[in-house]
Amino acid sequence: MNLKTTFCKIKFSSPLISVSGIVVDTNRNINLSKIKGVSGITTKSISILPREGNPIPRVASFKVGYINSVGLRNPGVHQAIKDIKLLKQKTNKPIIVSIVAFQMMEFSLLVQEIAKCEPDFIELNLSCPNVDDEAGKPFATDPFIAAIAVTEVKKVIKHIPIIAKLTPNTLDIKRVAHEVEMAGADAISAINTTGPGMLIDIKKRKPIIGNRVGGISGQAIKPIALRCVNDIFKTVKIPIIGIGGISSAQDAIEMIMAGATLVGIGSAIYQGGQKIFNTIETEMKSILITEKIKSLKTIRGII
Repeated sequence: MNLKTTFCKIKFSSPLISVSGIVVDTNRNINLSKIKGVSGITTKSISILPREGNPIPRVASFKVGYINSVGLRNPGVHQAIKDIKLLKQKTNKPIIVSIVAFQMMEFSLLVQEIAKCEPDFIELNLSCPNVDDEAGKPFATDPFIAAIAVTEVKKVIKHIPIIAKLTPNTLDIKRVAHEVEMAGADAISAINTTGPGMLIDIKKRKPIIGNRVGGISGQAIKPIALRCVNDIFKTVKIPIIGIGGISSAQDAIEMIMAGATLVGIGSAIYQGGQKIFNTIETEMKSILITEKIKSLKTIRGII
């Protein structure tokens, strides 16, 4: 069974890719790219200046998922460029570089710098607070602000596909998706973590996460992710990376049925390790044969 997939005219050996923020070290990403089933690598979100991140602990698990508040810990764009160049030397698989900005103008500056590495894609993390907005709302909660971010980026970079990463924490994700498509986004990834949420240590009488609250990921958010991806699929013509709670072959196939072209695997790595990609890929092939599904195209967005 052939799982080869084309996304924005770039070929992937399967629909399974890593997502931003789980495997953050360059050497670990190099190792991950060699794992069977991994068809593409997404880097951690890169900001202009280095960020130390939030207080530890930054990640905690609960029965059906994870809560995290990493705080966009990263070495800044200058070190990131060196890391991306090394990753490109060590793998022939597509690379998606995630970037994050806190002011609108930073997106343009970042893509100009990152474009020097010639990654296959640049993903705009639009789900973090926009400090140009006095309320500190994430860019992607407002369709027009999200569209402006995409427009500004497309002014300075045209030959690298731009992916807009959207948050579920908005009144109408369909409207946001429509606006970023009209602004020139080449693809959409959805969803980022939802929340924020909190876990409490009853013995210590305080929140488990060092930052008190954090984003929710893992199996708990899969139903939300499926709904969002399906809403987006019915709204736009550009392809979608479906993210959120994918930990099995059935999950991945559900996400494709909802409308995703690529499927991002993130939190499942915490439990299943990097081999989770191989497991999911193998089981996907088995399910497709059993269900007499000839290709992924025939089921994409079928619901």
